[in-house]
Amino acid sequence: MHEVQRGSGPQLLLIHGLGGSWKSWSTVMDALSAERSLIAVDLPGHGASPAGQDSGTFDGLVASVERYIAEHRLEGIDVVGSSMGARIALELARRGRVGNVVALDPGGFWRGWERTFFKVTIGVSGRLVRAIRPMLQTLSKNAASRTALLAQLSARPWALDPTVVATELESLSDTSTFDALVNDLASGPEQIGPAADPSRRIVIGWGRHDRLCLPRQAARAKAAFPSAELHWFNASGHFPMLDQPDETVAVINAATQ
Repeated sequence: MHEVQRGSGPQLLLIHGLGGSWKSWSTVMDALSAERSLIAVDLPGHGASPAGQDSGTFDGLVASVERYIAEHRLEGIDVVGSSMGARIALELARRGRVGNVVALDPGGFWRGWERTFFKVTIGVSGRLVRAIRPMLQTLSKNAASRTALLAQLSARPWALDPTVVATELESLSDTSTFDALVNDLASGPEQIGPAADPSRRIVIGWGRHDRLCLPRQAARAKAAFPSAELHWFNASGHFPMLDQPDETVAVINAATQ
């Protein structure tokens, strides 16, 4: 897997979400790297990492990250994940492979109609972004079009940095495994927790205005991981590092020190 390293101090692994890349952490990397040695990866099929045969499934991505940790002798490393990456972090915590975990708006806790809602809405978004790929740089510069494109994912899309928005949307449009992962995530089992409380700290962060992984799902995540702390980002949508970067950095630093 492609990786970017930055900073010095205790190591911290950053795992982006569906359609993202290591650049998804750009709004918080400078602040985090002041105290930590960051390792931000591109999941297989995302960014600069080629897809493998199993990269279109959640289980396949977990296996890839688990192998990466073993190959680089990173067992016990603190991990921060976003969305699908947050679910990967929780699964690694469940298996006892990592240290402290911060899971930001994790997927995998939807039920019933929420599965269809996730599949249809994010699927439509993926097709739209691919269709308008040549225009994303221009559209991202306009507050109205930013709002239209990111209304489901951000509490204040009009206020986001146009360059950050363009980078995220282009990454999503270029993710070769996007459709396969949407189907797998929507039809797969609900995320389960560990048989016993993990010995390391887990913080689950959730945006009050998340319109993809709905806030009602936070209670299920907490039930699966009873020892976890639940932190609400009151002014955030699905991506706290975009909507509330300073608060996100504070939560991560507090949870992983």
